[in-house]
Amino acid sequence: MVTEKGGFSLNIKNITADDLRRMEDKEGLILQGCGGDPKEWVDGINQMLTEEGILLEGTEFTEVSVFEHDGLACILYPFEDVKIAMGKLAVWRLQTHETFGGTWLSDYVPNRLGGFRKESVEKPDCALNGENGNIFNLAGLAAGTLREHGMKEQAEEMKERVCSSHSYEEALCIIGEYVNITSRDGQELVDMEREQETRREETEKKERGR
Repeated sequence: MVTEKGGFSLNIKNITADDLRRMEDKEGLILQGCGGDPKEWVDGINQMLTEEGILLEGTEFTEVSVFEHDGLACILYPFEDVKIAMGKLAVWRLQTHETFGGTWLSDYVPNRLGGFRKESVEKPDCALNGENGNIFNLAGLAAGTLREHGMKEQAEEMKERVCSSHSYEEALCIIGEYVNITSRDGQELVDMEREQETRREETEKKERGR
């Protein structure tokens, strides 16, 4: 439900309590026992928190979610896109707890819903065909595949870990944590590089033994 109020567009979404378990990276205020018209609740809370000096710089809650749990109608006020005096809000929440049952999203989910649910991320397939099986070339190919699948952060994280690794095998295992190595040719290149590394190590030992 989207409504207009004072130049703000108020968006009220209906979600399930289980949807909250997928919000580990978010924080917000949950008020419980909010029966009736949710718009009236949002308007009233916005006005109250503005008058208390908690909502700052003219910002208001415009994206809220409504859900039911244990027979109670509840509203989630996320902290995104609002300026809040958190210290004052914490005091207000405690002072009004008997009336609104206010709690933080990060407390509500572990205590009432059994904790946040980890979303499994499917690894994309990647054919590792790199020149001479060079590990940095292979890492670059894998990073490109991750970016193509909208996994830019994972690509950067993987590259950093590969650069900090201490062996070819360790670096290859790291790449395998992020992509499914699907190319048979790629495995042949890996084997070739391992043989080359073994030969280099043997040559270095012979040089040191002279």
